[in-house]
Amino acid sequence: MENIIEVSNLKKSFGEVKAVKGISFSVEQGSLFAFLGVNGAGKSTTIDMISTMLRPDGGSVTLGGHVLGRDDDEIRHEIGIVFQDSLLDPLLTVKENLMLRGSFYGMSKSQVKEKVSKISETVGLGEFLNRRYGKLSGGQRRRADIARALLNTPKVLFLDEPTTGLDPQTRKSVWNTIKSLREDSGMTVFLTTHYMEEAAQADYVTIMSKGEIIARGTPIELKEQYSSDMLKMKYTDKEALAARLQEIGAEYIEGAETLNVKLNDTMQAIPIIEKCKDCFVNFEVVNGTMDDAFLNATGTNLE
Repeated sequence: MENIIEVSNLKKSFGEVKAVKGISFSVEQGSLFAFLGVNGAGKSTTIDMISTMLRPDGGSVTLGGHVLGRDDDEIRHEIGIVFQDSLLDPLLTVKENLMLRGSFYGMSKSQVKEKVSKISETVGLGEFLNRRYGKLSGGQRRRADIARALLNTPKVLFLDEPTTGLDPQTRKSVWNTIKSLREDSGMTVFLTTHYMEEAAQADYVTIMSKGEIIARGTPIELKEQYSSDMLKMKYTDKEALAARLQEIGAEYIEGAETLNVKLNDTMQAIPIIEKCKDCFVNFEVVNGTMDDAFLNATGTNLE
C-alpha cells in the first residue's frame, strides 16, 4: 500500500539536548500507526515537526506528496490533530465552537453549518451539541475534540493520547468513533498512547527512546521479538515438577503455586505438558503482551 507519510533522517536539538537524532520511518495510507515512547523520548517533538508546528534542524518529511518546509500550508490542510489539552472554549456550546473553528478554513457560513451537521452525526454529538463544552464529561469532550479535528476533512488524524484519564467504558466509546471514521473514510490515524491494549490494535508500531527509533513492526512481530509466551503449571508436588523440568532441560521461574516456563513459541508447550502431566493439576499458556515487548525493548514501562 502507498505511504502517506515519509520521514527521512529527521533531526531536532534544543541547545545541547538532541531531542530527535536522525530518525526515519513511513506510515501507510489508511493505517492505524502507533508511535510509542516514554515522556522525553522525542515523539512529541517529532509530531510537532511533521505537523509544521516546529522547524526541524535536518532531514525531510513528505505528507500526502507535500514537502515539509515548502508546502506547509498544504500539509496543514491535510491533517487534523487531537491534542491532550483541548483547544475549545469552555464557555461556548459545542456547536458554537465548531462553527467558529470551521470559519478558520475559509468556508462560507452555510458550508460550515453543513460540515458541522455532517460531522456531528458521524461522531455522535447530537445529545450535547448545544451544551457548553465546559459542562461535558471527559468522553463527550473527546468526541467534540475529534469533531473539531475533522472540520477540514483531513487525510491524516493525529491523536495524542486521546483516551488518557477516561474510564474503560468511555475509552471504548471513543475508539468505536475512531474505528467508524477509519472504516467510512479510509483516514490514516497516527496515534500516541500510554495504553498498550490500544497500541496492540495498530497496524504498525514504532517505538522511540532517547531521540532514536529502537523497535518497529506489527504488534505480532514486536511481541515475537521482545516478549515470550509463558507456560504456567500449578503443581501437586513442587519438588517433583521442578525435578522433571530439570530433567528435560526446561528452565523455569517460580510463581504463586506455579512453576513457569518461558517459551520460544506456543507449540513448545506441548511436549513439556506431555512429559510433566503427572506433576501438575492444571496449566495455562499466557501469550506475550505489548507491555512485555515495550518493557523489554526500552527497559522501562510506558505506563
